[in-house]
Amino acid sequence: MIGTLYGVGTGPGDSELMTLKAVRIVRECDVIAIPVSNTDLSTEPELFENNSVDDNKKEILNSCVAYKITLPNVPEMEHKKIFTLPMPMCKDKAELKRIHETGAQAIANLLKEGKNVCFLTIGDPTVYSTYLYVHKRILKLGYPAEIINGIPSFCSVAAKLGIGLVENKNALHVIPSSYGVEEALKLSGTKVFMKAGKKMAKVKDDIKKTDEKFYMMENCGMSDEKIYTDINQVPDETSYFSLIILKEED
Repeated sequence: MIGTLYGVGTGPGDSELMTLKAVRIVRECDVIAIPVSNTDLSTEPELFENNSVDDNKKEILNSCVAYKITLPNVPEMEHKKIFTLPMPMCKDKAELKRIHETGAQAIANLLKEGKNVCFLTIGDPTVYSTYLYVHKRILKLGYPAEIINGIPSFCSVAAKLGIGLVENKNALHVIPSSYGVEEALKLSGTKVFMKAGKKMAKVKDDIKKTDEKFYMMENCGMSDEKIYTDINQVPDETSYFSLIILKEED
């Protein structure tokens, strides 16, 4: 019997926001795949028993936000097989392609053995997720793969701020902060800028040219969550999990 790959969205950071279906799928899967983005920790794909890890493996697990979100809901993960997949943040397209293909083939080998594998990813797997690179390749290789939705970070941020994202005829634009912020600001409706991080200084300069209502949350749902409603108080460099909402004034 062939196994199935599940891309499981763990939500934005609060363990209580994981869906019941996500928890069930993680609990039922044989292998937990986690992305490793830290280049100091990245290795070739590796399968190991979670209950017999060394210090290096513990560091890898502790560096995975999606794993830490999931663990309180599925403590059984401590006794499951863990599969680490290097997913470094680099812009070398050839190297990224090699990494994604190597990871997908390694997962395909597990599926061929009849193992069900869940790939944990923060937020929702359909929104700027590293999981999608593997998902498409697994399907192309002829193996089954399913996406299990998680609550997107921008929905969680809006809820925490007590604001709506769109009403009536408003449009919603979700924009990666690394690309074309200045052009995106010309769009009408609500604008969500994701993953500003190290680009924050430039993003701030562009946003200051507008007169729209500004909201920002850093590390939504995590212990070090921060909220900003004054752009002048935002540091020039913030965490990778920084999200900005711009709304047109009523």
